[in-house]
Amino acid sequence: MSTPSMSPSSMGAPTTQPFGPASGNLEGFPEAIPVPTWKRVLDVFLLLMVLPVVGPVFLLAAAWVSLVSHGPLLFVQERVGRGGRRFKCFKLRTMQPDCSTASHQQHLKQILASDKPMQKLDTVDPRLLPGAKILRALGIDELPQLYNVFRGEMSVVGPRPCIPYEAQQFQPWQRERFAGLPGMTGLWQVRGKNRTTFLEMIRLDIEYVRTQSLWLDLRILVATPKALMLQLVYALWNRAQTGRQRLSRSQPVPIATADGSGVVG
Repeated sequence: MSTPSMSPSSMGAPTTQPFGPASGNLEGFPEAIPVPTWKRVLDVFLLLMVLPVVGPVFLLAAAWVSLVSHGPLLFVQERVGRGGRRFKCFKLRTMQPDCSTASHQQHLKQILASDKPMQKLDTVDPRLLPGAKILRALGIDELPQLYNVFRGEMSVVGPRPCIPYEAQQFQPWQRERFAGLPGMTGLWQVRGKNRTTFLEMIRLDIEYVRTQSLWLDLRILVATPKALMLQLVYALWNRAQTGRQRLSRSQPVPIATADGSGVVG
């Protein structure tokens, strides 16, 4: 069975979110460390193994996005990679096209200044498409990043690639996380993700950069499916909670009435 092309040209014109030139390094970031040979070999092996499996899944998700929203299938956003070098990161679009980033930037500022667990904005984000929370919880929206892995801009395992306006707010010691390749899954994702604080995420990312090994990558890969299932359970639970809140707000408020019914219809 042939696998679908992951090239952006096969997905139509993607929506983009520019942050300046597409090449070059951001100032004040650590020097990139060499990518171990074993890591590149593992990435290529995983690409060959998973594409026949995830290709049909991605096509079904893309068909759903096309059904519920007009616009390009791919969302292209500049991210900060190894050594502070910027690159174009590909995702399946799960929001309305041409959305403003103002609310996301404000949300990031609150996260960086807080010592509370990092809750995703999509719990209350009206920009999301129907079904987007499920696609995000299972990581299906990030499958196009396999193209970034193919290009060597990302690895399957590594710290989450940051948006430039997020990375520029990091303290100097926190930028050590950018010394290695960013990844699709990582130590932070399998050790709590949105249940951790921003500083805990940074420390996990730095721990990975300092101690990365083939054995550690394999352990993270084995733990990733369980982490995705937990994210799905959380997304479904949050959706049910939101539905109950909406239902309670729509119910009539009981008050004292002349006939004693206690309900005003």
